[in-house]
Amino acid sequence: MAEIEAQFNFLFEPELLAEINEVAEVGTFEADTIIMEIGQRIDALPLIISGSIKVMSEDEKGNELLLYYLETGDTCAMTMQCCTGTKRSKIRALTEEVTTLAMVPAQKLHEWMIKYQSWRSFILENYDHRLSEMLEAIDNLAFHNMEERLYKYLRDKAMVTHSAEIKMTHYQIANDLNSSRVVISRLLKKLDQDGKVKHHRNLIEVCEFIK
Repeated sequence: MAEIEAQFNFLFEPELLAEINEVAEVGTFEADTIIMEIGQRIDALPLIISGSIKVMSEDEKGNELLLYYLETGDTCAMTMQCCTGTKRSKIRALTEEVTTLAMVPAQKLHEWMIKYQSWRSFILENYDHRLSEMLEAIDNLAFHNMEERLYKYLRDKAMVTHSAEIKMTHYQIANDLNSSRVVISRLLKKLDQDGKVKHHRNLIEVCEFIK
């Protein structure tokens, strides 16, 4: 209850917080844990108490594409869509760091939309925000070159993890951006030369966020 109240007391009234505490299952997951898989049936809505998650889609050939990040205080629009019917998940969600979630049973999504104005506003605002991020991802893919996509990816990752340091291999980044390791290595070197990042072995620092 303390964890839920600490994160959501400014959003939800005490009665709703008490209901969340009563029905939600709280769990903590290590980094790089798949908490939602493509094709999985969804029966609960995640509320992120702490940590961050990246949400990916996948094409017919198995190529992944990063859609958006979720951070503390967020929920997932794609999960909400699945909770409203019998649809299966079309996304894969992985923890970026140690992450604590409160999983709310799907049937409560509808009940609380009617019962609590604060919950309705929270759900609609999150859905709108995630939709905007997905449209931005599509725009980024269609109209921006790979260097711009890479730098945006690094900035977004630094912001969601609240750290200028990104500990990833070139292969991992290439996989998220549906590119090749060679291309990512070349572009990271250029971003380093341009003073936008500091590039080390398996570690990238985004200069904008270095304190």
